[in-house]
Amino acid sequence: MTKAAEIDIAAVSKVYGTTTAVHAISLKIPAGTYCCLLGPSGCGKTSTLRMIAGHESVSSGDILLGNANVTDLPPAKRGTAMMFQSYALFPHLDLVDNVAFSLKMKGVEKEARQREALEMLKLMQLEPYATRRPAQLSGGQQQRVALARALITKPEALLLDEPLSALDPFLKIRMRAELKKLQTTLGISFIHVTHSQEEAMALADLIVVMNEGRIEQAAHPRTVFERPATAFVARFMGDHNVISGRIATSGEAGPMIEVIGGGRFAARGPSHETGAPADIAVRTDRVRIGQEFADGLGFTGIVSNIEYRGSSVKLSLSGAGIEDFTAIVSDADFFANPVKVGDAVPLSWPAEDAIVLGRLQH
Repeated sequence: MTKAAEIDIAAVSKVYGTTTAVHAISLKIPAGTYCCLLGPSGCGKTSTLRMIAGHESVSSGDILLGNANVTDLPPAKRGTAMMFQSYALFPHLDLVDNVAFSLKMKGVEKEARQREALEMLKLMQLEPYATRRPAQLSGGQQQRVALARALITKPEALLLDEPLSALDPFLKIRMRAELKKLQTTLGISFIHVTHSQEEAMALADLIVVMNEGRIEQAAHPRTVFERPATAFVARFMGDHNVISGRIATSGEAGPMIEVIGGGRFAARGPSHETGAPADIAVRTDRVRIGQEFADGLGFTGIVSNIEYRGSSVKLSLSGAGIEDFTAIVSDADFFANPVKVGDAVPLSWPAEDAIVLGRLQH
């Protein structure tokens, strides 16, 4: 397999007419990384992937693969391979000829290309199905054929556009494990576009959270989970409450933030000017219910919804100028002291679990 190469995206923009889909983003993807581009629809993640692939032109900036500037090269000359969401298999060809197709286009003689195609099918555990056509396969098997066809060109990076979106939930989880195993075995970079936080967390070494054509955070999944860089990341990942207000006071330990409804909350992080807008994040699974709180580290909330999730219970609450606050508690803790919708309960959290969030300069 080809040696993996670093991918360097340097101040890359994509403009369609008067719309800027990607705003001068810069990102280094180390060789051999499983990278997930994550974000809501329209955030620029697919445009970024297609620019790396060469299926979309770059409006400004450069894309480097290893030491080569590939910005203006056609897809076949880049050392990347793309696997499309639709798989795009040829219905009239058997699996061997589907997988060998790109080698046929390159003029590789029949025996050699069929031998290589069989090797790829073996890697995908599809050798017994070599003479079948795509319609005779399950969704998961078709996906593995599409993967084999992309990988036969020995790319330095494999690009995947929402590859699991068409699969049922059980197959999704199985294919996730197979993708991760395959990437580890091959040692090349996989760049995978998804809007699923769970998928990105399960697969990636590097998560790149995008919003409105900009990168909000690019970091290891654990960092993104525990230390979201911005309010958007904290909300999008769904594991933090975001409290927005203004700096009331600023001390050595961190600022005190006041929200419109009058609540005041302490946070750890850099000091700001008094009166400046600020957001703080509080981990949903670190919120305790029914315990009195220290100054700035809690409030009394009214329970608006309760969702039982098996090993945990999700509570939605409001109060102190906060509309929508979430607490995730273990089933044991909840049922030891159950509450019901409409109850007023004290909420508290440790000081280290309230962090000041950064703000993107647009």
